[in-house]
Amino acid sequence: MARSLLSLALALPAVRAMNNGLARTPQMGWNTWNHFGCGINEDTILSAAQAVVSNNLTALGYEYILVDDCWQADARDASTGAPVADPSKFPNGIKDLADKVHDMGLKFGIYSSAGTSTCGGRFGSLGFEEIDAQTYASWGVDYLKYDNCYNEGRAGTPLISYERYNNMSRALNATGRPILYSMCNWGEDGPWNFAVDIANSWRISGDIYDNYDRYDSRCPCTDMLDCKLSGFHCAMTRIIDFAAPLLQKAGPGKWNDLDMLEIGNGGMTFDEYVTHFSMWALAKSPLILGNDVTSMDTDTLSIITNDAIIAVNQDPNGSPASQMWIHAVDGGGQLELWSGSLVNNQFVWAVMNTSPSNQTVNVSLLDIFTDQGAAFGSGTFTMYDLWQKDADGAWGAKVADVSGSMSVDVVTHGVRVFKAVPVSSSRRAAGEL
Repeated sequence: MARSLLSLALALPAVRAMNNGLARTPQMGWNTWNHFGCGINEDTILSAAQAVVSNNLTALGYEYILVDDCWQADARDASTGAPVADPSKFPNGIKDLADKVHDMGLKFGIYSSAGTSTCGGRFGSLGFEEIDAQTYASWGVDYLKYDNCYNEGRAGTPLISYERYNNMSRALNATGRPILYSMCNWGEDGPWNFAVDIANSWRISGDIYDNYDRYDSRCPCTDMLDCKLSGFHCAMTRIIDFAAPLLQKAGPGKWNDLDMLEIGNGGMTFDEYVTHFSMWALAKSPLILGNDVTSMDTDTLSIITNDAIIAVNQDPNGSPASQMWIHAVDGGGQLELWSGSLVNNQFVWAVMNTSPSNQTVNVSLLDIFTDQGAAFGSGTFTMYDLWQKDADGAWGAKVADVSGSMSVDVVTHGVRVFKAVPVSSSRRAAGEL
């Protein structure tokens, strides 16, 4: 019965958030939560916005400055019920803050929860969707991250979650202002099945934890397709595992969100952060920085500014990569092959090594191009290493023309990412044909 009701709900005339013209490629920006938590104020946001501009991150696509939880006052406006900002943290109000962010050429986002309270204990938006959406629009908000805490038990089936989150979707679209809608219900009730018509992105798992692969009982699920308690403290590679079977659900205007990036927060090694950034890009997850962008070392900057990897994420084809095989490694861990298509008959593929030792693997082109067929995979391809710079200092150095198979070395907890172009196409682009 519930399935029939959900099908009916999805068939009803409704504003389809995926068609609101936003997030045609995965959204990019910066969010306060991972590094600052509730310790935010107006200066925190403005300093970060200025750092995004001064580090030229805007040229790479980082455009949203997102204020997460704890911006709210102790209570709503007593007479109107409208949301109010904490006057000690934001003495000039949210509209003034949004205006200043806009003046820097950036877009501004805010946070609430589809519950009576936010996860940080501030007032939520459940039952206040219309006035909150109208207020956000009047403030100049361009983006809403919408959480799942204190939801009064209004979850447990896709239909119940759909209706609760669709209330805000309708309210946002009714404002007439384009507001990117980022659902954050931790994968509860399978949002990849019901959110595609009402949101621009949806979280697929519990909250990320700045760690490569540590098991944590607070992130108890091993399979997000059969997960009733998604939790938090989810290590980075756990989220990749959760994402693998879901990626075909995404596309332009509608993305699986693997959560915010931890690069620069100190919990992983350089190679682990390279894996983090690469796999989020291949999965077509939003790329939302979660570090202190006002104080970044050269390693952090080198990762988040790799324009060849960002181009994979922002490719207009909008096709996430797929996990093609998994090979167990002696001593623990595994090697994983991922492959996906890009525009202009180009492709991206990666080998990820979760084992505790360096590995060498021979990768068959027939495995890389399984979806394109044996005839295509039997061809010759020019390979570009997207984490190697060419003679001009640009990411994406040419490696070789390859047919049959290619030997790949991958350091422990590292990844190798390649762009593959059929030789005839690469030579034509170079003017050799």
